[in-house]
Amino acid sequence: MTFRPLSVRPARAGDPSEVERIYEICLRTGAHGRDASGLFDDPRLLGDVYAGPYLAHSPDLAWVLAQDERSLPLGYFLAVADTVAFERELEDAWWPRLRARRAGRPVRPGSLDARLRALIDAPPRTPASITDRYPAHFHVDLLPEAQGGGNGRRLWATAVDALRARGVPGVHLGVAARNTNALGFYEHLGFGLLEDGPESKFLGMRLDG
Repeated sequence: MTFRPLSVRPARAGDPSEVERIYEICLRTGAHGRDASGLFDDPRLLGDVYAGPYLAHSPDLAWVLAQDERSLPLGYFLAVADTVAFERELEDAWWPRLRARRAGRPVRPGSLDARLRALIDAPPRTPASITDRYPAHFHVDLLPEAQGGGNGRRLWATAVDALRARGVPGVHLGVAARNTNALGFYEHLGFGLLEDGPESKFLGMRLDG
């Protein structure tokens, strides 16, 4: 069943059921846009890395797609206006708690869980060559029933208006090189290639032009 058009509303970052739903969407789109359920020994780990930090530390730049105000989300857009400040804040307040909570839990070598645990233990910093001109960044994921019908563009337009209102000059994101659908979507939005790696690509767009 499809639900179109969907409405964009602010994410309820303080609502545990909404947070759980966003974690679920993160997992169900975590395999290059496809369902990653069953790929992780710890199903919350993906959300702890790619959704939870934004809901906790940038809740005013978080939106969801839903049928109405009372419905659970079918997609989300999580943004940060200042990546450098955000990464510092996470190192002070998010990653230490996550490391402590997961200390002593076994992880299978070479597993996807192990790759994410490595990111938690040593989070990469975005290069200054990107953040100097494109300080904002975001994550966006839509369940299959929310894809199409202009839903992704409505989320994007809402976020861009909010970022421009803050005077943010540019925005970037990382996309898995294998996620050809996402790469095509961002190209149509006007994003350009900033860095091209074998596993992921950095894309960017100026907002002040």
